[in-house]
Amino acid sequence: MAAQGRVVCGLDIGTTKVCAIIAELGPSGTLDVIGVGTDACTGLRKGVVMNIQKTIESIRKAVEEAELMSGVDVREAFVGIAGAHIQAKNSRGVIAVSRKGGIIAQVDVDRVIEAAQAVPLQPGRRMLHVVPQTFVVDDQPGILDPVGMNGVRLEGEVHIVTGDVSKVQSLLQAVEGAELRVADIVLEPLASSMAVLDEDEKELGVAMVDIGGGTTDVAIFSGSCIRHTSSIPIGGDLVTTDISYGLKVPKGRAEEIKKKHGCAMQALVSRDDCFVVPGVGAYDQRELTRMELVSIIEPRMVEIYRSVAAELRQLGLYTSLGAGLVLTGGGSLLPGAAELAQSVIGLPVRLGTPRGFGGLVDSASTPKHATGIGLVLYGQANTQSLPVGGGAGPGADRIKDLLGRMTEWVSRYF
Repeated sequence: MAAQGRVVCGLDIGTTKVCAIIAELGPSGTLDVIGVGTDACTGLRKGVVMNIQKTIESIRKAVEEAELMSGVDVREAFVGIAGAHIQAKNSRGVIAVSRKGGIIAQVDVDRVIEAAQAVPLQPGRRMLHVVPQTFVVDDQPGILDPVGMNGVRLEGEVHIVTGDVSKVQSLLQAVEGAELRVADIVLEPLASSMAVLDEDEKELGVAMVDIGGGTTDVAIFSGSCIRHTSSIPIGGDLVTTDISYGLKVPKGRAEEIKKKHGCAMQALVSRDDCFVVPGVGAYDQRELTRMELVSIIEPRMVEIYRSVAAELRQLGLYTSLGAGLVLTGGGSLLPGAAELAQSVIGLPVRLGTPRGFGGLVDSASTPKHATGIGLVLYGQANTQSLPVGGGAGPGADRIKDLLGRMTEWVSRYF
């Protein structure tokens, strides 16, 4: 059945798959998912476009599948961005409050954020997000909104995310090559956070870990604001590669075996549980125990979790995560993934399933769609403010416009 209201499309372009989510915006503020499309992607490596034609084809197929399911055609999409080229750091700025009577106004907040983002960037990099964290008014720290307070000195802490302009441009070219206009580009771990985290968790302190195909994205919140984002260059695709090498099967067959028989922890499988590995080439069909398969999977999953734990300890945020860790993304679907994470990292862990929408709940309520759902949630909040028209191609001015809007929306939501 065709949608009657306005629709938004979220496009999650990952290392192993492209996912398109189409949702209808209701007049009363509801969001109903009406189309879901996925296609295998071989044009990216660790979140970076390596083959633009293959990426374009994967985008087209995923969008066409979602369009067929929804009964509507989409012309623009909110596109997620991630990858090893994304870097982040925290910065601080200080200004004197200049208004009469020392009453802090929005213009003072804007000035201190501008001062905090005045950091040198390497050639070819641009700021994607400048996210306000907390403020200090004179000697009073931990203030989320200082407007209206009285003081003579204002400090502001911000989280700055940067990306490689050439890699951003390649992503835009792939989307627009698939005949879609890029409505906005959104940092994927922040989009996923919108879909799987609640405000209480952000206040208490929480680490969201999104295990994708090529990378594992991390977003850390505490005190109701973002503290850290990063991308660890290990993901579920390496687990599949390990299985392919260890069992001497093609990668596609290895992925099937992982999904059907895989588990993250040897302690959760029986030694008597067996399955058949089809013969390939000189290798005959053979029977393996599930324990043998998990002995290949578990070390790589432990490596991912140890990398996350090392990052938490290095940042000094380990003890501030009162709400523990939320695991999401396709890699979290392995049975035992949450239990292993809790064992290795030493924090409470829950599986992050996207929420905040209706419609095709059974199809979309899965951790592998966390980023796609987050993108349409962002689209729901921002679709009324989008410029009208087809927009320019993915040139320097177009990138500047999109990156500017990214900075603006993150200031409002994080």
